[in-house]
Amino acid sequence: MTRTAARGGAASTPMIRQYLDIKSRHPDSLLFFRVGDFYELFFEDAEEGSRLLGLTLTARNNGGKRDVPLAGVPVKAVNEYVSRLLELGCRVAICEQLEDPAEAQGLVQRDVVEIITPGTVLEDKLLVAQRNNYVVAIAGEAPFGLAIVDLSTGEFELRELAGATDLRDELGRLEPAEVLISEEMDPPAGPWHLTPRPGWRFDASLGEERLREWFGVTSSIGFGLHVDRDTRLLAASGALLGYLEEVRPAGLDHLRPPRVDRAGRVMFLDDMTRRNLELVEPLRPGEGASLLTLLDRTRTPMGARLLRRRLLRPLVDADEITARLDAVQELVERPDDREHIRGALRPIRDLERLAARVSTGRVGPRELLGLGLSLDALPGLAAALGPLEAARLAELRSGFDALEDVAARVAEAIDPETPRALKDGGVIRAGFSAELDELRSLRTNAVDVIAGMQIRERERTGIDTLKIGFNKVFGYYLEVTKSKLDRVPEEWTRRQTLTNAERYLTPELKEWEGRVLGAEDEVAGLEARLFQSVRDAVAAEVGRVQAAAARIAEIDVLACLAEVAVAEDYVRPDLTDDIVFDVEEGRHPVVETSVARDMFIPNDMRLDQDCRTMIITGPNMAGKSTVLRQAGLIALMAHIGSFVPARRARIGVCDRVFTRVGASDNLAAGLSTFMVEMTETATILHGATERSLVLLDEIGRGTSTYDGLSIAWAVTERLHELGARTVFATHYHELVGLAESLERGAAFNVAVRETGRDIAFLYRLEPGGSDRSYGVHVARLAGLPADVVGRAARILQVLESGPWGAGGRGAALAEGGIGQLSLFDAADSPGEEGAADVAAARELLDRLARLDVDRLTPLEALNTLAEWKAFGDA
Repeated sequence: MTRTAARGGAASTPMIRQYLDIKSRHPDSLLFFRVGDFYELFFEDAEEGSRLLGLTLTARNNGGKRDVPLAGVPVKAVNEYVSRLLELGCRVAICEQLEDPAEAQGLVQRDVVEIITPGTVLEDKLLVAQRNNYVVAIAGEAPFGLAIVDLSTGEFELRELAGATDLRDELGRLEPAEVLISEEMDPPAGPWHLTPRPGWRFDASLGEERLREWFGVTSSIGFGLHVDRDTRLLAASGALLGYLEEVRPAGLDHLRPPRVDRAGRVMFLDDMTRRNLELVEPLRPGEGASLLTLLDRTRTPMGARLLRRRLLRPLVDADEITARLDAVQELVERPDDREHIRGALRPIRDLERLAARVSTGRVGPRELLGLGLSLDALPGLAAALGPLEAARLAELRSGFDALEDVAARVAEAIDPETPRALKDGGVIRAGFSAELDELRSLRTNAVDVIAGMQIRERERTGIDTLKIGFNKVFGYYLEVTKSKLDRVPEEWTRRQTLTNAERYLTPELKEWEGRVLGAEDEVAGLEARLFQSVRDAVAAEVGRVQAAAARIAEIDVLACLAEVAVAEDYVRPDLTDDIVFDVEEGRHPVVETSVARDMFIPNDMRLDQDCRTMIITGPNMAGKSTVLRQAGLIALMAHIGSFVPARRARIGVCDRVFTRVGASDNLAAGLSTFMVEMTETATILHGATERSLVLLDEIGRGTSTYDGLSIAWAVTERLHELGARTVFATHYHELVGLAESLERGAAFNVAVRETGRDIAFLYRLEPGGSDRSYGVHVARLAGLPADVVGRAARILQVLESGPWGAGGRGAALAEGGIGQLSLFDAADSPGEEGAADVAAARELLDRLARLDVDRLTPLEALNTLAEWKAFGDA
């Protein structure tokens, strides 16, 4: 027995006993118990709700027993509070009044109508329009079976994953709102809201039975599932469907049959690639933009969600990619048709989520009207597709269901000025129901009679200030100011006394009041029944609405990618089965939008049979990481069927794109920067094939120079052996020699121009390696104190002059006279300008120390002197 139940008992009030009975069936949920215009929480729920939501904790009388803790929220604000609880991973049970309290015979009937969990939300206000809201069930242990449902759209997918790493990466891609696991399962790592379930619910045979019953089929083979082979997928399906039955007892007829996603059709993107390439989120939240932000110019929420899904699951099938590119190309080349399509898409609302709300009986009058108005746009969209010839566009146009019958049903039934709530009246359009029209006429006539009564009574009594009013307590009344009370007829009955007036009733007024209120009740009841019949008629066609929504989403995405291609000057990539990545004047799609178009420096990159490994050297800030990231983004954009930022691109289909760009500690997992780097590198080495594109930045820098160089060297050799198309940016200049020694390797550098003591970054990729890192120059540009920069230059001179002998680098520094930095080094020239002078003098002395006067010709001596003079003047 729970503490809540123990606090109750027979001596409690009837309402508290009713609450305890309902709460006993939902012990794991916060019970929002409807009482009039509030949802109330009692006992421990009240205490927890007060703590989590900042509600005032009060008490309710409990008859002869001690008062019970109470906290409440207004019905009109419930979504705000529920949203905050869902973000905290709570479950909320909504307990409604099942009858009108004014008509209830005794205690109002109540029961839970829905349980809201983070993954089973249907309210638009609790969802993000541009992304799916998934609940995922996981079955098995390496391999894992995943059942994935977005209840707000009805999507249902099944997927099998090989191991824990793939599971982690897939959960990172899906970002599920809720994850169901067996109580016996080790929880997957990550910020997921976990819902443990009894192990018996993850039974394959039970899952197969649930699937058959849910979708009314005799076998799961029709879904592409086999009882013996797909036990994990069946187990996950059964656990998820069982959970949905519990939290949504009213039914989920809009849930679509499961789609089994087998390996080999789409590219699997691991977490580090999604993160490093900033596909859907910038690396630093709130700073910069993601690729999705740039590409998303969709016109509908369904299109926005589909674009996000495609970006996170690129295709690896060349034929499918080509079909998408053909469609985008035609839309690029036919701007008028593209504009007509995008114009037709503009008024279309979120049909997927509206369909779900219709099916579950949660749609309001204005939402149903919005659905009808959206469907009104479909014939125009179908007509806009008419002239297009690309195969994929022709498929989308063929059999396009414009749902004109459903749109007409809504249009003829729902008033264009319908209120948001059914109870406000005026929902059903005039002319739809003769019975309703007659009742409305009777109501209007009765109101008109009452209005005329005011004129008649004024004339009969001579009370020129008399007026008829209405309130919910007394109904209709005649109001007379106190100065005219002597003229009130005797047959009037006093009803209420005010400061300056009296209110009265008459038999005639009471009779017409009954007619008005009776007509009001009849109108409200009939209007509710008519609205439900229209809603049910639309719900019967939800499958057609969902099918149309899926086509609309794809049309929207294709038109969006064409719009972006034109606006950003992208080119169609040539997809091939060859092992090639050949891009001419490639650009970083996001970075180029943050600078003037003519300021971004494009670069060529070619990886093919002759060059599988490209090693890029150059200083920090010179653009190596940008070159790597733009290569990855161009590849992934091509694989989703998008044009790419380049003058020309020929890309062999990749099975994977791996990136390791940047470094960070994973303190939560107890991993250092170097361990994170090595773990990610290991993932690449185990997963890469000759069809992969691998982009690496600074492997090995998290440890000592020799260790790092050794690891970077060995990793590069292994990737070259695998034949993967590899781009490796590094500060280890020794790897330039490795690149030149590899059969299919090449060295490149990001060009830099030296001007005196300064350097200029050219951001241009050139053949050949760089022999310097320019770290001291970059330090100066970054604003390090001039005396520190000067000392670093002197230390670098000693380090670069090796070999150092038995004592190593430390002894060499000491023998070179480089001791601790003195506080007096810059004392003679205090301030920023003085420090710069000291640094300049030191650099001049360093050059003098390196000068070999025995080999200096007279002409070289004069040139050197002139150079020193210019240096000093600078």
